[in-house]
Amino acid sequence: MTTLIGLLLLATTLTWPLAAQPARPAAPSVALLTLPEFGIQPQAVTDQKSVVHVVYFKGEPLSGDLFYIRRSPGAGGFSPPVRVNSVAGSSMATGGVRGVQLAVGRNGRVHVAWNGAAPIEADGGRRVPMLYSRLDDAGSRFEPQRDLLTWTEGLDGGGAIAADLAGRVMVAWHATGKAPGEDHRAVYVTTSSNDGRTFAREKPATAAPIGACGCCGMRALIDRSGSLQMLYRAATQKVQRDTTWLTLPHTNAAPPPVTVHPWKLEACPMSTFAMTETPDGILAAWQTEEQIYSAVLDPKTRAVSTPVAATGAGSKRRHPSLAVNAAGDRLLAWTEGTGWARGGTLAWEITDRRGRVLASRSGAGPVPVWGLIAALALADGSFAIVH
Repeated sequence: MTTLIGLLLLATTLTWPLAAQPARPAAPSVALLTLPEFGIQPQAVTDQKSVVHVVYFKGEPLSGDLFYIRRSPGAGGFSPPVRVNSVAGSSMATGGVRGVQLAVGRNGRVHVAWNGAAPIEADGGRRVPMLYSRLDDAGSRFEPQRDLLTWTEGLDGGGAIAADLAGRVMVAWHATGKAPGEDHRAVYVTTSSNDGRTFAREKPATAAPIGACGCCGMRALIDRSGSLQMLYRAATQKVQRDTTWLTLPHTNAAPPPVTVHPWKLEACPMSTFAMTETPDGILAAWQTEEQIYSAVLDPKTRAVSTPVAATGAGSKRRHPSLAVNAAGDRLLAWTEGTGWARGGTLAWEITDRRGRVLASRSGAGPVPVWGLIAALALADGSFAIVH
């Protein structure tokens, strides 16, 4: 009898329906877009009308040119390239950190900033310029390039640019401080309130003695409150290469800098950053050691969520890029294996708003020498990576 009861219980267990398991959300697709004419170092933005804007470098790495292309929703491809720089050879790609950045402002106007490739004559001396140009009123060509430096010197690592729909354009860079050395370098910001027609004299972004890593890039955006948010790498006491968050509020005084992720290193890693605004805060990505991390920065509380490492086991990860679609899915892309005069491959992962990994891939495409990648969210909710 005991055996019979046991068998009946076993049969009941085997035929009992399993509890429904939550379905894993479908991951948005990721398309790879190749730059025309052997271009490298793309920077890309999708504007409010879902138009994709891209700028990129072409030519000799130490002295080349910048080009702009765009693609409207439903278009089969990109527009013909338009040269950005009015002085031939005035941009550089060597190092991967001093190249072009772009922002889209009021009425869809494209603004572009980049480190000059060589010193120019200015104020009775010679200095490396922080160059700027914008699309003209017709949107067909770029205006003559301008140097935005008025008094700072010692420009090195890459600058950053941001724009908003109120007509403000802000360009940031780091330059020599009051004393020599990276630990005395400072971040400076210049602002235009008329869509880039004129700019004010640059001002320090912070008085905090945290320095700036000389050969590292920056990233900036103007958030919904009108505050300028910036990521860059400090160089405190020459060894603290911490990912650092700076904020310049539109009206109030600037709060103290926030250390996002510490990194003790007595060298310059020649790194770059990524930022994009989401309903949850500022999504940021950066390199620490040979790994890519991301976190959400809360502008109201100045809190940083726990940094999360990119998925997988790739090595020598650098140069992150971010995009977020309307559903809140997040594409984080980066390079693997790239270095000084060495190309590599691109990798990516998609996470949902809760941080769950929906899809990932390594070795997804080639990255040429001095190459970068740019992540985009498209109008249909899918993603693209320009490389």
